[in-house]
Amino acid sequence: MGLLDGKKLLITGVLTDSSIAFHAARLAQEEGAEVVLSSFGRQMKLTQAFAKRLPAEAPVVQLDVTDQADLDGLADAVREHTDRLDGVVHSIGFAPQSVMGGNFLSGTWEDVATALQVSTFSYKSLAVAAKPLMTDGGAVVGLTFDAQFAWPVYDWMGVAKAGLESANRYLARDLGPDGIRANLVSAGPIRTTAAKSIPGFEQMEDGWPKRAPLGWDQTTAEPAARAVVALLSDWFPATTGEIVHVDGGVHAMGQ
Repeated sequence: MGLLDGKKLLITGVLTDSSIAFHAARLAQEEGAEVVLSSFGRQMKLTQAFAKRLPAEAPVVQLDVTDQADLDGLADAVREHTDRLDGVVHSIGFAPQSVMGGNFLSGTWEDVATALQVSTFSYKSLAVAAKPLMTDGGAVVGLTFDAQFAWPVYDWMGVAKAGLESANRYLARDLGPDGIRANLVSAGPIRTTAAKSIPGFEQMEDGWPKRAPLGWDQTTAEPAARAVVALLSDWFPATTGEIVHVDGGVHAMGQ
């Protein structure tokens, strides 16, 4: 019997087979879940290609989280493949390079607004769009990078993640009466496509394994993906508004 037997999930952000989202989708299927992926634009072909590398090829629906028409049509698009959702994974984040890599003071509102819309506001937007399918409750799980610190080079993406962590608490408050839990996984640095897009990312990851009591392997998303799957399961029935750190323990250490 799998941890997610009978669960039906929507997972966003599968763009490579090294991502947390891909490994969460793989593990979810291995644990008995049915998975639907989302993508849009030029990324659609990538998502469709990696959907074929899962244990069972997953359907891919159109969703640009900055397009209200896509959000309004999400429930109908998902219904073409499944009658309900028990869980949603938000693995979406983007900030123009002009607001990262040491550009905090020079960042313009236009570019900062893009980072906040895609990386923060979309968490709420996705949850609201999926809610009509979550009539029996369920779980929304997002991904963050510990926003209690000002990290080198992360700049406005760090602010966006701080907003995401705050939004998670408000989602927990407002979705709780419908039996929907909202939690985040705060992963340590992983060499994903998203990480490679951050100028100077190596400044954040270089010392991580030495600071982590459990050590840290930047080359695998498996530990973070396991946490995502656990939070989607029924083993956390009374946990919401939480941030689960999967970072080798760095968050708990002093300098």
